[in-house]
Amino acid sequence: MAVAASDRLRDSVEAESAHGGSAPAALVHLQAYPGEPVESLRQVLGISQPATVRVVNRMVGEGLAERRPGPDRRSVAVCLTDAGAAAATAVLVRRSQSLAHLLEVLDPAQRRALEPLLESLVAGLADDRPQALRVCRLCDRKACAREPGCPLDHTVRE
Repeated sequence: MAVAASDRLRDSVEAESAHGGSAPAALVHLQAYPGEPVESLRQVLGISQPATVRVVNRMVGEGLAERRPGPDRRSVAVCLTDAGAAAATAVLVRRSQSLAHLLEVLDPAQRRALEPLLESLVAGLADDRPQALRVCRLCDRKACAREPGCPLDHTVRE
């Protein structure tokens, strides 16, 4: 089930788009966390530094992102352009449609019963914020803002 769901999700966010590989996750993450340094983005994407630079170079080349000075002189921050924000929103729409299609086989009562089980499973996927950001690289942050909140809230340090 997990493999099939992952395949469908990946296919849907890459469909009808030139943004494959790590780009959809980079777009969604940068929409939630604008100005993220390249190194932080690398950790979220779980890819090498050169691969992250290639993703950023492609996004900059396509007019989806721009580089800005980072929080210190050694780092570079990546910010989405308006086109990049629109592309990130489109990724989230395709993600939502894919998940809705996956759940169509369940009736409303089954969906309500499944939701707390999935929340419990998600809560166990990360023990700290870096792990949570990696898990949530394609998450719709607006969905987690609703009650009862994000299942990974326990990873946020105050």
